[in-house]
Amino acid sequence: MVCTFFGHKDTPKEIEPTLRSTLIDLIENKNVAMFYIGNNGKFDTMVRRQLEDLSRTYSITYNVVLAYLPTKKNKYDNLTNTIYPEGIETVPKRFAISWRNKWMIQQSDIVVTYVTHALGGASQFKDIAKRKGKFILELALNSL
Repeated sequence: MVCTFFGHKDTPKEIEPTLRSTLIDLIENKNVAMFYIGNNGKFDTMVRRQLEDLSRTYSITYNVVLAYLPTKKNKYDNLTNTIYPEGIETVPKRFAISWRNKWMIQQSDIVVTYVTHALGGASQFKDIAKRKGKFILELALNSL
C-alpha cells in the first residue's frame, strides 16, 4: 500500500507524536511500505523526519516528490530520497505544486491529513482525495 500526506504549512509541533503513532500503525497494521511527501511547510518536514527515523527500524521506502528541479538558490536542500515525477517538466511553474499533489494522490491508497481550516492547499487536496475515493486519515481533532 502507498500513502501520501497533506497538511498546513504552519502545523504545530505538538501533532508530531500523533503523526508518529499513525505512521507506525500504517506500517505495522495496514502494510504501507511506500510513502510520498511534498516539501512545502512544517507538516511535510515533520513527516519526512519521522519517516527517516522509522526507516531505520522498518522496511519502508519514502520519497519527497519535488514540484521543481533544484536550483542554485536551494542547493543546500537535502535531496536524498527525492523524485521528480515524469510529466511535471511540461507544467507551467505556477501549477507545478498542484500537479505534483494530484500525482501523489493518484499514486496513493491512503492520504494522511492535518487540516484545521478550509483555506489553502491542504484542504483542497484532502477534498480531491476524498472525491477520488482514497482512504483519509485525519490527524486534526477539529478537522473539516
